[in-house]
Amino acid sequence: MFVPLHDANSLKRIDQPIVTWLILAASVVVYAVFQVGAVDMEARQFVYQFGTIPSVVNDRAVLPSEIAVLPDGFSLVTYAFLHGDVMHLVGNMLFLWVFGDNVEDAMGHVRFAFFYAACAVAGGLAYVWAFPGSDAPLIGASGAVSGVVAAYLMLHPKVKLWVLAFAWLPLQLRAQWLLGAWVLLQFYSLFTQSGGAIAWIAHVGGLFAGAILIVVLRRPGTPLFDRSPS
Repeated sequence: MFVPLHDANSLKRIDQPIVTWLILAASVVVYAVFQVGAVDMEARQFVYQFGTIPSVVNDRAVLPSEIAVLPDGFSLVTYAFLHGDVMHLVGNMLFLWVFGDNVEDAMGHVRFAFFYAACAVAGGLAYVWAFPGSDAPLIGASGAVSGVVAAYLMLHPKVKLWVLAFAWLPLQLRAQWLLGAWVLLQFYSLFTQSGGAIAWIAHVGGLFAGAILIVVLRRPGTPLFDRSPS
C-alpha cells in the first residue's frame, strides 16, 4: 500500500532512540547470522526453537528435547526477532525506523523496551488464541511494530509523513490519513485473507496493545493527539 520514508518529527526528550536502534540491529543480526547464514536444516530448526508455536504454547504438543531451548512463554518475545525473508525484515524495520524513535521519545528507553516486548507478546497471544492447535511457527516483528504504529498515531496524528505510495508515487500526507488507512487495512485483511501466509491477527493484537499501552506508559505530561500539554 505505502512505504514510509520520513516524518520530520524531531525528538524532544531523548538524544538518540537507543532502544529502537538496538532492536533494529538485533533483528538484522539474527536474520543475517542465524537464518540466512545457516544451512537449510539449521535455519528451519532455529525458527522452531524461537518462533511462537500455538500447539506448544498451549501444551498440546512438545518440541523435541534437542530443540527445546526456551522456557515456556519466552517464544512470545523471541519470535519478533525472526523474519521469513528480506522483504519481511525490511518492511518491519522500515516502519520501526520511521515511527519507533518518537514513541521511544514519548516513553523513555526502559518503558519503550517494555512496550515493544508487550506488543510482541500481545500479537503472539492473539495468534495462539486464533489458531490454538497449529504447529506453524509465528515469526516476524509485525505485531510489535503494529503496536508502535498505533502509539504513533495516537501521539502524532497531525504530523505530515513522506511515503512512497504504490511503490512509485511520493506523497506527503498527515499521519491520521496514512496510518489510519493502514490500520483499517489490517482489520480488512484479517476478515478477508485470514487463510493466507500473513498472520493478520497478530497485527491486530499488536495494534490493540499499542493503543492501550501508550496511554499508561507515556511520560507524565506527554499529550496525545498532538495536543499542547495542559
